[in-house]
Amino acid sequence: MGRRPEVFVRQVSMAEGQRLQRITRTAKDSVKLRRAIVVLMSTQGQPAPDIAHLLKASEDYARDGIHAFNERGFDALDQNGAGAHRDGPMSRPATGSASSPGATPVSSADPSPAGL
Repeated sequence: MGRRPEVFVRQVSMAEGQRLQRITRTAKDSVKLRRAIVVLMSTQGQPAPDIAHLLKASEDYARDGIHAFNERGFDALDQNGAGAHRDGPMSRPATGSASSPGATPVSSADPSPAGL
């Protein structure tokens, strides 16, 4: 299999670059932070494989983030903006409980004084 062609983010304005830097400093959402780092590094000329290596992610993750930003701009940085498929596991509401194996379920009607 041959080497994939390099992909870079589109040319960004000074204001967009500053906005990306601000996001990397203030983002509370780790997904948005990682996506902003991918885009910012690409604007600085870093190829997708190098970005992926630095973030310990796949090359496809970096490439998908770059393509998404090129197509949708800053909307692609949001949690459901890039990489998340509408029918993917992250978009479905959780069903049932997410308790660990062997855990004892706790009833909300249990009058035990556990919190006292």
